[in-house]
Amino acid sequence: MRRFAFRTGIRWKITLAIAAVGALVTIALSLVVHSAARVSMLGSAREVQLERVQFISRNAEAGRKPPMGAKLNDPELPAELRQKAQSGRRGTYIQERPHGVPEVWAAVPLGNGQVLSLHTPFRESADLLPDLDKALVVGGLAAVIGGSALGVLIGGQISRRLRKAAAAAQRVAHGDPDVRVRDAVGGVVRDETDDLARAVDAMADALQQRLEAEQRVTADIAHELRTPVTGLLTAAELLPPGRPTELVRDRAQALRALVEDVLEVARLDSASERAELQDVALGEFVSRRVKVLMPEATVRIVADEVVSTDPRRLERILGNLLANAARYGQPPIQVDVEGRVVRVRDHGPGFPEALLREGPSRFRTGSTDRAGVGHGLGLTIAEGQARVLGARLTFRNVAAPGVLDRSLTAGGTPVGAAAGAVAVLWLPEHAPTATGSFPVLKPPQG
Repeated sequence: MRRFAFRTGIRWKITLAIAAVGALVTIALSLVVHSAARVSMLGSAREVQLERVQFISRNAEAGRKPPMGAKLNDPELPAELRQKAQSGRRGTYIQERPHGVPEVWAAVPLGNGQVLSLHTPFRESADLLPDLDKALVVGGLAAVIGGSALGVLIGGQISRRLRKAAAAAQRVAHGDPDVRVRDAVGGVVRDETDDLARAVDAMADALQQRLEAEQRVTADIAHELRTPVTGLLTAAELLPPGRPTELVRDRAQALRALVEDVLEVARLDSASERAELQDVALGEFVSRRVKVLMPEATVRIVADEVVSTDPRRLERILGNLLANAARYGQPPIQVDVEGRVVRVRDHGPGFPEALLREGPSRFRTGSTDRAGVGHGLGLTIAEGQARVLGARLTFRNVAAPGVLDRSLTAGGTPVGAAAGAVAVLWLPEHAPTATGSFPVLKPPQG
């Protein structure tokens, strides 16, 4: 079972983090301010109430009647405050109401043993605190919105720089040696993105140098082998007829073909090859070449079209695809031409899974059921020649009707048992220019 993964941009992650932190800080600050304001207001109300009851007590001791609100020996006086006053001390008390305004009590003892008390509702709790809470909520929302907007701006800048770096790195991965991620990122502000860009550029330079070194070694070895192999082939022609001579000639021919293929791969890797363009009728060209290369193959022209391409390279691609189908597949072998698309299909066991995932790889001939002959360079050369033409070469297997394999694809879905391999050559609508650049041809969906 695949785990569900929610993907979002770094811009929104930063914005969400800032908004969450702002909301938490606002809530905590609002609770602290609300509590501190209430305590301060209650403290002030206690002092005012105590001063009032003291003033009334002095008048009561002078024989004056207590004003309305002040009572002697009030039966509703809280017990805690009553005990404090009876012990000869003055004090205040906050009486909370479950669903109302708190009462502020103050009591003082009189000389005759009586207790004078006064209580009034704490109106500030119902009037000022709700307004304070509203102000805190509005301020908190403004802070969260402002922080989120700032997060969008900051995250957007980081996201743009990372997208530029990813696009440049992808161009480097596709073989553009002149692209530098640091130049693509740009900007005045320096941050970790620049460190990442420099590291990617350094890695790309190191890989490019290693690839160039390997290409030079491959080309040098092939060049050095060409002369002795030619001499060996010439010497084999001078041997007397017989089975040993045939074996020597056969191996010498195979060795020369291998050397020529390695040289061709080295030239294609160097990206120095350029197409010599001509206008050819694709259907007619494919029909004539298939009759020469593999007469037993069938050709079906669905739609013919005139294309601007290099006939020599196109023939090389077609020949390698047919040779691969004949060597590793099974008859019948069918070639279809539909507009600018050429399909070569066999009815064998299909391409190996590694080739379908990663593409052709030199000196890899596939799984054991497709191994035994060849050096694994045919499809590599075909793919390289297709790049020179500005074309795209894709590979897939045809599922046997009504048969399901037990294996799974990378996405976790079952794949059909192979009933043949199909190589598809997509020729571009516009031919490559003299500099080798061309628009990338995307195959249609389906």
